[in-house]
Amino acid sequence: MAPALAQEKSYTIDDIYSLPEGNRAELIDGNLYYMAPPTRKHQRIAGELFAIIREYINSNNGSCEVDIAPFAVFLNADNKNYVEPDISVICDPNKLSDKGCLGAPDWIIEVVSPGSRRIDYFAKLFQYSTAGVREYWIVDPDKNRITVYDFESEDTIDYTFSDSVTSNIFNDLSVNFSDIAKLLNS
Repeated sequence: MAPALAQEKSYTIDDIYSLPEGNRAELIDGNLYYMAPPTRKHQRIAGELFAIIREYINSNNGSCEVDIAPFAVFLNADNKNYVEPDISVICDPNKLSDKGCLGAPDWIIEVVSPGSRRIDYFAKLFQYSTAGVREYWIVDPDKNRITVYDFESEDTIDYTFSDSVTSNIFNDLSVNFSDIAKLLNS
């Protein structure tokens, strides 16, 4: 008789809410991924992107909402997926509740940290594309790269921190990453 294989524990959203105070984690397909505190560089990039997008939405009387982590996104109608993207843009107000976003945001931006690289580029990429996210940006300061996935047109384009990147959701919103690079070096 063959030995029984060890069964991996499958986690749920209840496990996320049961974490000790100060611990943060994301849940992808029942797998728990603990999150390290973000670096100053990470926070500066996320904060600048949030401010640019919020200003754009406000100055255009837009109906979309932009949120910055920690902000709960319940991607699917199950209890096995819970993420906290660095930036979430939600244009359907019916997806918003006091708990966060119930369903896929329209646009997600993740700023890569050394500990999140594999998750951002692989696990989240797959989850976001299958859950219905329209646009996903991976901002990777260590690689000097911004990868834009337009899931509606199935296009993927790489940029650098010397480029301006235009959103596909708001085609008149362009982010000048050379300005963000200057901010990081100041």
